[in-house]
Amino acid sequence: MSGKEVLPLIEGGKGIAVSTGKSSGAWAAAGGIGTFSAVNADSYDENGNLVPVEYAGKTRGERHQELIAYGIRGGIAQAQIAHEMRGGEGRLHMNVLWEMGGAEEILRGVLEGTKGLVHGVTCGAGMPYKVSQIAAQYGVHYYPIVSSARAFRALWLRSYKNTPEWLGGVVYEDPWRAGGHNGLSNSEDPLVPEDPFPRVAALREYMNSVGLNEVPIIMAGGVWFLRDYEDWLDNPEVAPVAFQFGTRPLLTKESEISEEWKNRLLTLQNGDVSLHKFSPTGFYSSAVRNDFLEDLHQRSDRQVRYSRTAEADLHVGIPLGRRGRPIYVREDDADKVRAWLDAGYTEGMPTPDETMVFVTPDSALTIKKDQIDCMGCLSQCQFSNWEQHSGTTGKRADPRSFCIQKTLQNIAHGAMVENELMFAGHNAYKFGEDPFYANGFVPTVKQLVDRIATGD
Repeated sequence: MSGKEVLPLIEGGKGIAVSTGKSSGAWAAAGGIGTFSAVNADSYDENGNLVPVEYAGKTRGERHQELIAYGIRGGIAQAQIAHEMRGGEGRLHMNVLWEMGGAEEILRGVLEGTKGLVHGVTCGAGMPYKVSQIAAQYGVHYYPIVSSARAFRALWLRSYKNTPEWLGGVVYEDPWRAGGHNGLSNSEDPLVPEDPFPRVAALREYMNSVGLNEVPIIMAGGVWFLRDYEDWLDNPEVAPVAFQFGTRPLLTKESEISEEWKNRLLTLQNGDVSLHKFSPTGFYSSAVRNDFLEDLHQRSDRQVRYSRTAEADLHVGIPLGRRGRPIYVREDDADKVRAWLDAGYTEGMPTPDETMVFVTPDSALTIKKDQIDCMGCLSQCQFSNWEQHSGTTGKRADPRSFCIQKTLQNIAHGAMVENELMFAGHNAYKFGEDPFYANGFVPTVKQLVDRIATGD
């Protein structure tokens, strides 16, 4: 893969300073494919000290340009670290999200600054049509992340058929089992996981129909023991196949997440990871159900339809705020709203859906500040209503969501894990069941790769 024979074991990229050069370089040194994230990666000064991510721009547009500069600098820094650590072994990939703010500029900037160091680009979170063209220009392989044969077909017909020689593999990321953002379509039930084999077989069938018989499919999301996939390895319905691990590399000595985060992984129970749709991207995503996520659930639960003037079914007036200006709600909702107000949730915040959520004054201030401080980390954001081309989506900012840049920066740099978004795959509870991690054992990356290669 990417021009070299390697173990069919790939480290999945995790953004905002989680998949670093240290962990990806170690994975490549062990003979597989290490993946560092170029999504808001950390950078360092001339003395090796972490450069704090601080924004001086007065407008979102100005801060957006600062974010792009940080992203390019951080991606180059992590690539250099990984390159030195891999010692010529394995392969090194970088991961970007097509829906991140400035994705194309950051991808080009990092590849321009790391010529000869990076061998492949993985890219998902959206439909990355242009990634093939950019990868080909820099002589690196590209690995689109999809969740269905239909998605890959669209990418192939629109763009990838023009640069098939640089298509290194296709990552099938299971939308029900993977951590982070998930590619569930409107026709798929988030509560009813489907068997991945028929979906991967459909992807292989289409790939073979356009001459991609030897291009590997990389199974991602929910992979723990390779023995569970023994019947995939030489099966012509899906092979050639490789495997990507996103959650397991978090718990290694080279992983730079906090000790609190690592310890929490060891205590997870089956069902602790929740598939939800609070992300400002609009995608479903999977994360540990902690205090942070619980607050978002409860916030959305304190939600009613309302009007500023009395209407047919919205006719019960309830005064809000210091001026006591009323909103009008359904009679069935009036008692609920009064109970929320009595409990201290006195700030009503309108949503884009003609509803209102009720939060505490402190929470309202935090939400408003985070929206004002937006730096455009996404191509478009439901939480702040940012859109990178026009500056706004034209819709009301959504208080039911959150600033994803802020919380992921916080957890990556040592904040308490209960109070931040904690992405994880749905099999993360196996840390506590797998005898490999008995007595809180934390392996090196090399020990983990060697263990995975045994099938166990």
